[in-house]
Formats: sequence, structure tokens, C-alpha cells
Amino acid sequence: MKRKLPPDLSPILSRRQFHLASLALAPCALAPANRQLHAAQTDAANHGFHSIFNGRTIEGWHTNRQKIGHGSGGRWRVNQGVLTGEQDPPGSGNGGLLLSDKKYADFELSIEMNPDWGPCSGVFFRCTEQGAGFQMYVDYHDNGNVGHLRGEMPGAFALMPFKIDGLLDDQKRLTGLTTKPDPRVLKWPAGVYEHACTPQAWLKAWRVNDWNTARIRCVGKYPQISTWINGLNVCRFNGETCTLPGYDKQRVFGMLGRSGSIGLQVHGGKGWPKGGKCRWRHIKIKEL
Repeated sequence: MKRKLPPDLSPILSRRQFHLASLALAPCALAPANRQLHAAQTDAANHGFHSIFNGRTIEGWHTNRQKIGHGSGGRWRVNQGVLTGEQDPPGSGNGGLLLSDKKYADFELSIEMNPDWGPCSGVFFRCTEQGAGFQMYVDYHDNGNVGHLRGEMPGAFALMPFKIDGLLDDQKRLTGLTTKPDPRVLKWPAGVYEHACTPQAWLKAWRVNDWNTARIRCVGKYPQISTWINGLNVCRFNGETCTLPGYDKQRVFGMLGRSGSIGLQVHGGKGWPKGGKCRWRHIKIKEL
């Protein structure tokens, strides 16, 4: 026998069922508006940027024309919109730089990266043909760092507040990351960075085994440099006031000048694992 609900409860349940059904339909009704809002936000974020990698070839780029400390240039390939870099031949120790033909002074760069675990790479800027420049670390290996800065030049200087280490499963696959302080930071005076993110914030922002978006802003004779990873402001460096021992703004400007290439690095030496690759896509720049 079918049990009838008391008359006084039937209207309440009916209204509740109608409300739940309306909630279930609401996302479908709002989806077109949400898509339009997302598209508008994307257009605003990309305003003024233009691509410097066409997704098919390395047209507009060149490897270092003379042998440098990392090697004769490395191996660069393009497949389905993705640019890969590795040693040439793999595991040989021979690396190098892929440099933009055009030189940039003040700019904002957006670039997506998805490196294998183990390679040592980086994004160079105001870079010379001899491989001297500022670098955003993409040292994706134990004792590495991604997102902070280095001066890659004679008299190199490192601006690495903490290091990353990998967590691997039984098959040696990367499953997560941990951080630890760089001992050199204990000797830093105040004012090396104007801002540096915490290790905890970096771990939360970084996507393991996935694409990550980096942004670099560089302006000024003695450059004011900011970097972001997936929207997190990793660091802010003032090239005019930085107090790092060994940093000399006049000497650095004398070596680099006011402008230089954007560069992608394949580190030389035997530390790069055979078959390991760095991957890049959607490389865009806005000149300021």
C-alpha cells in the first residue's frame, strides 16, 4: 500500500524539489555568460602582447652562434605547438641557448613551461650573444629553484632564497616537491629582494607534472624585475638598490647594456639526464 504524505508536508516538499531542480539547471543557464566573462578576462590579460613563437618552427630565433660555456646550442624541436630543448646529442653534455633574433629592453613576457624532472634550464633576458644575462631559474631538479633570479655572467650572482627537492615513487616518477632554505640566504643583508614569496606559497602555486605559466616584467636601466608563477608574485628585484654582496649595477650594465635577447637554456654538463627535455609554448611579449 502506498503511504500518503500528510497534506501539510506535500507543498513543502514540492517547493523544495522545485528549488533543487532550479539549482541543478542554473549552471547550464549561466554557462554562456561565464564563457563570455572568461573570454573578456583573457583578452584583457593578453592586451598588448604578441607571440614571438609561431608554434611551427623556430623562425625568429637562433642558437648561440659561437660556443659558450653550456655548449654549441643544444637541440631544439617544435611539435604541435610545443618547443622542446635538450642536449645535442642527448646526454652528451652539449647544451646552449635559443635566443630571440629581436632584442628587448623594457618588456613583460608570458611563457608556459612543462619541464621533465631533472633538467636544468632557465629563461634569460637582456641576454648577449655570448650568453650573459639575467635569468629566471627553471632548475627543475634536486637543489634547484624555479622563478627566482640569477645573474648569469662573469662574476655570476645567485638570488635563490630556497631550493626544491623532488618526491619520487618506486618507479622514480615525480609525485611532489619539498623545499629547504639555501644556506647562502643566511648571509644576505636586508634589501636583496624587495619581495620574495614563501616556500609554502610557491609549493601551493606550482603544478607538478603539468603546464605552468611564468611571467617576467623587466624595466629600467638598472632593471626592476618581477616574476610570477601561475599568478603568484615570486620575487621583485630592484637593480638600482639591491644589496647582494658581489652585485655591482654599473658592472652589470656595462656587460649587458639596455637591451638583449630573450633566451631559453639547455644547461651543459653531465647533470642533464639523457632523454630529459624542457618544454615551452605560448611565448608572448609586450614591450613597455
